Amino acid sequence: MNMALFPEVVVNGETIPSAAIAAEAQNHSAPKDKPGIAWRKAAQALAIRTLLLQEARARGLQPDPEELSPGRVETEDEALIRALLDDALSIAPVTDADVQAEWAKDPERFRSAPLWDVSHILCACDPRDDAETAVAETRAKAVLVRLDGDAKGFANAARESDCGSKAQGGHLGQLGPGDTVPEFEAALRNLAEGTMTPAPVLSRHGWHIIRLNAIAPGQVLPFDTVRPKIAQALEKAAWARASRDYIAGLAKGAQITGASLEPI
Repeated sequence: MNMALFPEVVVNGETIPSAAIAAEAQNHSAPKDKPGIAWRKAAQALAIRTLLLQEARARGLQPDPEELSPGRVETEDEALIRALLDDALSIAPVTDADVQAEWAKDPERFRSAPLWDVSHILCACDPRDDAETAVAETRAKAVLVRLDGDAKGFANAARESDCGSKAQGGHLGQLGPGDTVPEFEAALRNLAEGTMTPAPVLSRHGWHIIRLNAIAPGQVLPFDTVRPKIAQALEKAAWARASRDYIAGLAKGAQITGASLEPI
């Protein structure tokens, strides 16, 4: 990326190095043919960070880094921004009435996880090897052609599987969300009970032909069960709104060039 094509970012007289923006840009998504979007997102993120740090120092706040997880401790800048937001924001407590109202909007949203009874046929390959992947895909497609939509013949076809489940006709048992790789689960979610994938599905293990034998939909959970989760979500949303409003207020009184704080 030619950094000369992008303007210098200055927040209240403090210049953000272009190298810092380039490094930050790696953390932001953008279409491959539009790297400027990642740059603008990075410039915005660092402008906001700089604005918050300036305000924290103006208030005379001192960083007190906390341990976020085993082996992961806040940086001094992260601790300073947290101290500022703790000092500046006042969030109204979430009440039982708030939680009840949110739940009542649509209790169907709060369900236990579904269970899928699944079988599969695996044509193993390393997806990083194009030639190996192509051969495995050809095998998988040939199995599908022989099945010709006959899900009942799945167990016999599974004898060709590269998975140990072939001894059980490809049966994997009951699976829930998170029990399989994302590509496998995404395919499962699009299957109707008693059907199989119309085309092989590629994962890091190879090509899968997947059959959904049966599904047990998740049950609507009682209000008392989901109350803590709803309360936590409402608190998080309120904190996010207050943070956005606070940053917008700081931005109005700031001099910022080279970056926009409007949503990208």
